[in-house]
Amino acid sequence: MTTFLFDGPHTAAITILLAHGAGAPMDSASMAATAKALADAGFRVARFEFHYMAARRYGHRKPPPRAETVNPEYVKAIADLRAKGVTGPLVIGGKSMGGRVASMIADEMFSKGEISGLLCLGYPFHPPAKPTQLRTKHLAGLKTPTLICQGTRDEFGTPDEVATYDLSESIEILWLEDGDHDLKPRKSISGFSTADHLKSLTEAVKAWTGRIVG
Repeated sequence: MTTFLFDGPHTAAITILLAHGAGAPMDSASMAATAKALADAGFRVARFEFHYMAARRYGHRKPPPRAETVNPEYVKAIADLRAKGVTGPLVIGGKSMGGRVASMIADEMFSKGEISGLLCLGYPFHPPAKPTQLRTKHLAGLKTPTLICQGTRDEFGTPDEVATYDLSESIEILWLEDGDHDLKPRKSISGFSTADHLKSLTEAVKAWTGRIVG
């Protein structure tokens, strides 16, 4: 059974399931802050870890596997979440690699009525300093309603780069000014704080889910 961290009210109308990025666990500062912000906005948030990351808690230092190899773990997490009694509309997603994995299973789950949408926090459009190694092919035909929250300073995909990609019309992108891959801005340069960006993110997620959940 998948282990989850929960935030937000049990009575929330919408649940958001989030997986972590390649190098940091589900309780990293960035994920914890995002989960709290979404929970404070009225969502039920569930976080989980892929096996390789969970194993690190017991001293087994495994490198991140190829993202597509953990697709079945995400599918199982959805089933395990439902088995815990979580009902109602479900949005899946995650931080960086977690969002990428969710994006690869999203259409299958969406077509089955298992999920209502996809939320990616800092999508890894390409590896840093390797702009030609795109991870976007499956995004061109994506049918699942999708919101990508991306910092304009993200080395995994900047506004100028992303503007050239063939992306599905189902995908909406929220650009957060001067945000890095963790969506954090430099306040002295941009005038924005991390709290400002989390507020913008939660407001965007609330508006977006209001449109996609009937």
